[in-house]
Parts: sequence; C-alpha cells; structure tokens
Amino acid sequence: MYMQRALELAEQGRGRTAPNPAVGAVIVKDGRIVGEGFHPQAGMPHAEVYALDQAGANAQGADIYVTLEPCSHIGRTPPCARALIAAGIRRAFVAIIDPNPRVSGAGISLLREAGIVVEVGLCQDQAADLIAGFSKHLRSGHPWTIYKAAMTLDGHTATAIGDSRWISCEQSRLRVHRLRNRVEAIMVGIETLLKDDPLLNVRLPGEQTRDPLRVVVDSRLRFPLSAKMLTQDSTAATLIATGCEDSARINALTAAGAEVLLLPTDDAGLVNLPALWDELGRRQIQHLLLEGGSTLATSAWQECLIDELMVFVAPRLVGGCPTRGLFAGSGTTLMADSAMLDDMRHETSGTDLLIRAKVQTCLLD
Repeated sequence: MYMQRALELAEQGRGRTAPNPAVGAVIVKDGRIVGEGFHPQAGMPHAEVYALDQAGANAQGADIYVTLEPCSHIGRTPPCARALIAAGIRRAFVAIIDPNPRVSGAGISLLREAGIVVEVGLCQDQAADLIAGFSKHLRSGHPWTIYKAAMTLDGHTATAIGDSRWISCEQSRLRVHRLRNRVEAIMVGIETLLKDDPLLNVRLPGEQTRDPLRVVVDSRLRFPLSAKMLTQDSTAATLIATGCEDSARINALTAAGAEVLLLPTDDAGLVNLPALWDELGRRQIQHLLLEGGSTLATSAWQECLIDELMVFVAPRLVGGCPTRGLFAGSGTTLMADSAMLDDMRHETSGTDLLIRAKVQTCLLD
C-alpha cells in the first residue's frame, strides 16, 4: 500500500524530470504516513528530501518506501542516502536499483553500512515501467517511444476517404491528453499535419498541464505557414525535422516560430529516423509519443525505434478490407516471421478497449 502510494506520487513527475528519473517516496511511522514527496523536475530536491521535510522529527525510527534507490553522489542536489541516514530512518524499502551503472547499488550500500535495513524489489515491475524512459535513454541515448493509435474492431484507422474523426470515444481522447501531459515530445508525419492540422497540445481543463515539444517529420519541407501550430497561441515549441535545404522555406518557417532541424536522408530522400532519435536524446527527451500516421510508424518500426504500442479499439465496424491500418507496407509473408509483442495488457476506456504491449521484436517489412 505504501509503495503503491510512492508510485502514484512519482507519476506526477513523469515527463518532467529529465535527465533524472521520476521518483516517489513515502515515510511511515507507527502505521501512518508522516511524510511523502516526489521529484518534480531536474535541479529541484529529490523525492526523499520532500518526504523528510514533511516528516520532520517523525523520520527518526521510521520506514521509507521509495520507488528508486536513493542517490549516493553529489549532483545538483546533495545525496539522498546520506540525508536518510542523518534523519535516523530505520528501514528502507526500495522498489528498484538505479539502472545507471555509475551509481547502481552505491546508495543501498551506503544505507546498509549505516545500519539501515534495506529491502529491494517491492513493486519492482511497476517501478521499472515508471522509469522505462530513463533506462532506455541510459542504454541507447534514445527516448522510450510509444506508438498511439485508434482503430475500429475490424482494423480500420480511417475510412476509405481518410475520415477518422472520431474513432475513439471522448474518455479515450481525454486519456491521450493525460498521456501527452506526461511525455516530453509528440511526433507526427507531415501527411497527418496536412490532413488534420492538429495543435498537438495538452487540453485538460482545470488541471495543471505542460505542452510537450511538437515534432513533425517533413522530409520535403511542405509544412504550411498557416498551420495551427504556428498561428494559434501555445506554450509548445515546434520542431520540423527535414532533409530539405531550401533556405527560403527554412527562413520563413523559422520566422513563424518553428525550429527547422536539417538531418541526413536515406536513398528515398526521407529523413533518417535514427538520426532524429539521436537528436531528441541529446535534448534529454526520455518519452516520445508517436501519434501518426502509419507511414511514419512503419518507418520507425523498421528501424526498431518503437518500444510500446497503445491501441484504442473502438466498437465500430467500417467494413471492407482495411486500406488504412496501424502500419503501412506489405507486411510479412509468413506468420512465423511476424513481430512479437510482450507484456500485453488490456482495459476498458469508456466504450473502447485499450490494449498496451511492449515490443519484443521489430521484424516488419
């Protein structure tokens, strides 16, 4: 129960703490919570510090439940492990060891050397999911990428003429905005922009929100100056990834408020996606939400850049053979060569079914 509360707290920092991970902490004494906190953003105190401040003298002889191993090194803030020792914490329940090899295990060792009982592994799978973006960025320098899509029960993401508003129900669309509020960047392809002219911002009335970076992959630089992203007020920045060196277009888009990122292209003249993911990683993007369309998603899949699928299946039937699916291309010929997914979960979302799964293999032609 206490670790679940720590995980809930940590969620409030997801998408806001880069280059740090999201962390939550709860201090318990005599069967009641006396302090709790989460890491809100890089440069601010860590979760343990907020929890200790709230607990005050009650921290002496108390237990702490923390979603990630307390840090032992001096960065922008002092080491949390030493703060726990100084406060007189009796036991520490740690969900997961820090995946950073430079510090992994050091905080736990410091606590144990000071006589604090440390238990590791409580709710570790949930804790690992919480910091998936941090861990992926550590391993590869790339963001954890979620491909979000909506489709009908018979596999259509749009009708034959391209109409897709709205496949999913209002509750599902609200859920997507909550997801946008917890990522650092959203990405679409230029075809989606030209067709839908989306704002790609966060719209959650009455809730504290922050617009993520909007990334548009536009190999030939067809981005219109009249797009809502450039003409309607928003706190979100717009990044256009292109291989086109048209200086007049670049200057016009820059003057309109966009940032144009010139990247290498492949033999077909399309933006080199691994190079784009490299750049997003350099910008400390840990979580990327890929929202469309199927052509961009297929290219990202073929480069093994997608980590998780989030598919809303609506109780709708379009009929006919789907010409617009989750992915484009010819697909695999043999079922034995199909891409495998892992850790598949499902739940209802209003009238829709939400299916989430992690990518195990990415062999899709």
